[in-house]
Amino acid sequence: MTVLLIAGSPSEKSRSAALLDGVQQRLHARGAHVERLQIRDLSPQALILADFGNRTILHAVSRVKAAEVVVVATPVYKAAYSGVLKVFLDLLSQNALQGKTVLPLATGGSPHHMLALDYALRPVLQSLGAKHILSGIYATDAQVTLTPEGAYLINDEIGARLDEAVNILITETLRPVVKPAGNFASVPFSQVRCSV
Repeated sequence: MTVLLIAGSPSEKSRSAALLDGVQQRLHARGAHVERLQIRDLSPQALILADFGNRTILHAVSRVKAAEVVVVATPVYKAAYSGVLKVFLDLLSQNALQGKTVLPLATGGSPHHMLALDYALRPVLQSLGAKHILSGIYATDAQVTLTPEGAYLINDEIGARLDEAVNILITETLRPVVKPAGNFASVPFSQVRCSV
């Protein structure tokens, strides 16, 4: 089963990318197959001009289609997700997320932009047919800090929320379906008998 991490930041290193790194590390530790899509690496001209035939766009769209779980991370600008993410999501078909579980992640300068996950990003993910959208994780600049070495450090509160989200992804979405041995017919509830 494949998890696709979509980095929606125009910057290579960012707080939202640090959240994706945290999810990726946790998923790898649990044995999940993880791939990463950096929207900033796609052809800018193809994104802006909605060039559906561009090879980088075709490849990115096929990766979304192949994934069973999608994790989307974005910085919040002016109370909305990034423009880079917007132009990419606009290129996806109306049912691109059909049957998929999605975990939205966002970062912003203050807690005032937290609702961008629910009021800006979630409706778009729903319109793309996502089967299940997990509770989003929003982190402020104070919760994902820049170290003197230039790396980002996720605080314990956000780390615990990432742990919980990854646990949900593993146990409820990525767990293998166990088929019962033998061919047993289903039993209607009205026929179930219990003795103590």
